[in-house]
Amino acid sequence: MPLLNKLRTAVPGTPGGDPAARSLSRLRTALTLFFALDGFLFAGWVVRIPAIKEQTGSSPSDLGLALLGVSAGAVVTMTLTGRLCRRFGSHPVTVAAAVLLSLSIALPPLTHSALTLGLVLLVFGTAYGGINVAMNSAAVDLVAALRRPVMPSFHAAFSLGGMFGAGLGALVAGGLSPTAHLLGLTVAGLLLTAAAGPVLLRHPCPAPPEALPAEKAPGGRRLDRRARGAVAVFGVIALCTAYGEGAMADWGALHLEQDLAAHPGAAAAGYSLFALAMTAGRLSGTALLQRLGQTRTLVAGGATAAVGMLLGALAPTVWLALAGFAVTGLGLANIFPVAVARAGALAGPGGVAAASTLGYGGMLLGPPAIGFLADWFSLPVALTTVAVLAGGAAVIGYAARNASTVR
Repeated sequence: MPLLNKLRTAVPGTPGGDPAARSLSRLRTALTLFFALDGFLFAGWVVRIPAIKEQTGSSPSDLGLALLGVSAGAVVTMTLTGRLCRRFGSHPVTVAAAVLLSLSIALPPLTHSALTLGLVLLVFGTAYGGINVAMNSAAVDLVAALRRPVMPSFHAAFSLGGMFGAGLGALVAGGLSPTAHLLGLTVAGLLLTAAAGPVLLRHPCPAPPEALPAEKAPGGRRLDRRARGAVAVFGVIALCTAYGEGAMADWGALHLEQDLAAHPGAAAAGYSLFALAMTAGRLSGTALLQRLGQTRTLVAGGATAAVGMLLGALAPTVWLALAGFAVTGLGLANIFPVAVARAGALAGPGGVAAASTLGYGGMLLGPPAIGFLADWFSLPVALTTVAVLAGGAAVIGYAARNASTVR
């Protein structure tokens, strides 16, 4: 897994560095693997949605309601995971959620109705929400301890894991049943957790080198109204972006297969191409931010994603739609990390947590909304809402360009 901004040793010129630096390096590697695992498993599930939809005999609205199980489980868990992290630590919670996520991904192909699928996805969503909050909390602590802006590398790992998960799904979609495929992902997830989990369990969350003021510390006093409002603005930007990512994950393959008559392998490759473009965008995010700055990166990314999604949703051919998906991935790539970083600059790690929760809410609530809109209008029309929200993120990002840091 490529890592950005490699750690410098504490004492330049010494071969091994000090134990603290080596510990942080191991933590970063293990945490990167968990981000990649999350993307890998999630993508493995979404590329099999068309097959499981056919297996359960679900209509678009039925499938949308079933997908709401993921949203409901995740949103409820997100409100509780912070407390669990404060009580037990974000590292053990990350490992436990990874185990549950790996086990629950094998359950959807065992269902034969929209109702049972929704109940199973409630469990999957619980694990998905838990691991995202826990590992992002761990990443915030690690970034503070490193004093380096390495958060994009974790999000790039998630996207890279999604690319590999979707690519594997594309390869096996035509010849391997969803049951065998997702059971294999369970085994892979448990093996990786067994390999990387002990590193997190042996090393506690690193304390930041300088404590934040009480009003900015997680679990400390409430932020004032101005700070909460500014954090909410960047949380909404993250939500607009994550809405598109969730829609692409759950409905992109179905759009290609159902509306454009794509082969199942080509349909699965649509999300893989989107994830590849997003990964490339995030790996180059630091250079882009240095060149354009945060506001221009937000505006350019939102505008690019809007154009790309209009092409992906309304194109008459598979290849044009795939090109649109790739452009969408490039546009969306850095909006979420930038929005979260701005929230963190305004309110510290508490702002990061609030914006991330709003963002993941958009990722989880978007797919059911697409399902209902597809039933009322059509799936291509429903997918144009991704373009509308991406454009909205660009407008909000420009309007919030003068938001000042709360220090």
